[in-house]
Formats: sequence, C-alpha cells, structure tokens
Amino acid sequence: MDIIYRHGRATANDVIAELPGDRHSSTVRTQLRVLEEKGHLRHEEQGPRYVYIPVAPKYAVRQTALRHLIETFFEGSAEKMLATLLGSGGPKLDDFELQRLSTLIENAKKEGGR
Repeated sequence: MDIIYRHGRATANDVIAELPGDRHSSTVRTQLRVLEEKGHLRHEEQGPRYVYIPVAPKYAVRQTALRHLIETFFEGSAEKMLATLLGSGGPKLDDFELQRLSTLIENAKKEGGR
C-alpha cells in the first residue's frame, strides 16, 4: 500500500520493483487482489495491465490501522500504546519529538480529550 500511496497509482510490476528481496510475481498480484477485495484498492485496466489506485486517502487508512493496532495489542488503550512507545523498548525520541508530543497532549486536554 505504501508504494501505491507514494506513486498515486501503480501496476503489480511497479510494486514488485520497489519491494526488497525477491518477491514472486504471483504473490504480489494475489496480495493486490486481496487488498482490492477488502476495498483498499481499485483497479483500472490499461491494455493487459491492471493499474491499482488507493480507494481511501492515506490519513484515513492510517487512522483505521492505528485504531485496529490499539484495539488488538493494547486492549483499546491509547495510554498503553503511548507508554510502550515511550518505554525503554521503543524508538529513541529526540527533544523536539517529545516537545511536540507534549504540545499535542496539552491541546487534547484543552479540547476535552478525544
């Protein structure tokens, strides 16, 4: 999906060309078909090729994926997700990122939470 979002539209061969390692063509084409069946992509026929286009904007898909991740791994708790992110096993955040998170939290408090 990331490759298709970056290009705006892409064929299976475009996706294969950008994937790391050896990817079998039929595996990628199957995954694209599954993503289309789930409503994440649609295709247009251009000659013998299918050109895949994302159905929803990336920010909307990102929100849905994050909600699913929080529900699945953090018992529906954004606090637990953030504690994991900020904990010792998470990525190292620099001072700017920590300040930005602090600002986002303060803004959420002013808006009455979300």
